[in-house]
Amino acid sequence: MDSPAVEFQDVDIDYGKFSAVKNFSLSIGKGRFVTLLGPSGCGKTTVLRAIAGLVAISGGKIAIGGKRVDQVPIYKRNIGLVFQNYALFPHKTVFDNVAFGLKYRNVPKADIVRRVGAALEMIRLPGSEKKLPHQLSGGQQQRIALARAIVFEPEVLLMDEPLSALDANMREEMRGEIKKIQRETGITAIFVTHDQEEALAMSDQIVVMNAGRIEQIGTPSEVYEQPETSFVASFLGKANIVTGTVASVVQGVAAISIAGDRTLEVEAPDRLKPGETVQLVIRPQRLKIAAANNTAAANSFPARAISAAYLGGNAAYEVDVGGSLVLRAVNPIAGQLWPEGADISVCFDPQGCVLLDPASGRRLS
Repeated sequence: MDSPAVEFQDVDIDYGKFSAVKNFSLSIGKGRFVTLLGPSGCGKTTVLRAIAGLVAISGGKIAIGGKRVDQVPIYKRNIGLVFQNYALFPHKTVFDNVAFGLKYRNVPKADIVRRVGAALEMIRLPGSEKKLPHQLSGGQQQRIALARAIVFEPEVLLMDEPLSALDANMREEMRGEIKKIQRETGITAIFVTHDQEEALAMSDQIVVMNAGRIEQIGTPSEVYEQPETSFVASFLGKANIVTGTVASVVQGVAAISIAGDRTLEVEAPDRLKPGETVQLVIRPQRLKIAAANNTAAANSFPARAISAAYLGGNAAYEVDVGGSLVLRAVNPIAGQLWPEGADISVCFDPQGCVLLDPASGRRLS
């Protein structure tokens, strides 16, 4: 069985008395695109820098390709780095920037010319060898930084918020470019971001972090549709988290009272007991809005639109469902935008939510 491309075993990283990363364990398969996702200060960049050798760990082990590297200096680790600010040499040409790692490794000149040319073809900037960084756009500079990081065929490609300095359109274009290059090369990539959309769009696997710890590891659909904790539910996609009381549980379906007189039916573990308090996680996209008299669907009840925001093909609503409970819904615009103050109905499928334990903040299963 092949060794993981990158493996962390019980890694701690401390800065004096401050613990930045705690008991971090993660195994990344070869050729995977893994994103470390979380808010500022959660420790994701610290983890990335630890792989590179830019940060010393306080405990545990880090291995690349089955070989322990946490005591190995950065120049002996076969990794590629792409930074937020590109970190190109301003006085060097595109050719010299991309060739830097190859020259450092004493690659023959003819091979350098060939490999730099191939890397520039891959990032769709052939013929740019003689240009200086200031003659390139931000997106082009980011492509050069990517070419420099992959031209020497590293074992792992590390990217620290590489798209944050780009405008929205360029950011979306570069997402596709980075993912395409990663697939073509088969390189293992570890990507750091606080942007949920980036993580969902690009990743094979997402590691959601909070306060130096891992909250959940899973595919984009797993962490979005099946959040393991209240933090993951609220951070990823701004879910509605509603507190309710279990009225009954019959054959895996619980009747849960919310907002005073509303009763919802949801899938639930049979071990739940009447009278228990639970939290329901309902994604805004799962909450469907219809005309006021359309209350025949499961979990359907009257509501009132408090606000409506046009988002192109979708609209984002805040809806008052009574009992001082306001929920957020994101629906496709199907012919009309429900105006503020409109009487409407809302519904969601019994399978369209996740239940959490309010005491632990963890998913009930």
